[in-house]
Amino acid sequence: MQRDDLIALIDSWLEPWRYRDYSPNGLQVEGRAEVSRVVCGVTASQALIDAAIERGADTVLVHHGYFWKGEDARVVGMKRARLAKLLAHDINLIAYHLPLDAHPELGNNARLGALLGAEVAGQAGEQGLLWHGTLAEPERAADFAKRLSMTLGRDALLVGDEGRLLNRIAWCTGGAQGMFADAIALGVDAFVTGEASERNAHEARESGVAFIAAGHHATERYGIQALGARLAGETGLSVDYVEVGNPI
Repeated sequence: MQRDDLIALIDSWLEPWRYRDYSPNGLQVEGRAEVSRVVCGVTASQALIDAAIERGADTVLVHHGYFWKGEDARVVGMKRARLAKLLAHDINLIAYHLPLDAHPELGNNARLGALLGAEVAGQAGEQGLLWHGTLAEPERAADFAKRLSMTLGRDALLVGDEGRLLNRIAWCTGGAQGMFADAIALGVDAFVTGEASERNAHEARESGVAFIAAGHHATERYGIQALGARLAGETGLSVDYVEVGNPI
């Protein structure tokens, strides 16, 4: 499959033009024009690049790519090493950030909501990235956090009343702790995201809304896996997801 046709296909699914993002979506590093083997992962780390080279991949498809707003523009250190490997092996790097968070079926929020067993009621917040809904059955906060930990394979941090009965929840994967105030305003019982900031503990205690941080990486594995599976199913390309562990 031609690389440009592959990108056009993914663009048609994720519609990146709809989002004001912090890094470029689509092709970030140009490699071979013809694509046959794709490696997917959460982040375009050196470990993922090395795994792609080992598997003979011509394309790396990720959620977290390069060239973020505000980052040092110089090609030095880790950035130089990563780019050097990609260019030396003629590997394409393709990345989708907010479009892969927000997609109603393939997105990180959609996949996490399904894992939580939540019925989606709607989207709110900046660019509709704050999702909210109801659990299939009310559940104690401590039990919900334990179930989430087991599902994601990472201990979830719960701040708030462990005995509170949860019914309505809000969630946004990754580093969305800044959306906690918006979640509180929705009148939910709990908010789930990936990371936590110091202020979130005070917000949880003073609002009575449980705050749960379940890991940035852990909450954002599933969108790229769903995208890879769709890509393999519709194109016949070889697509492998590679898990590069990350405790954060």
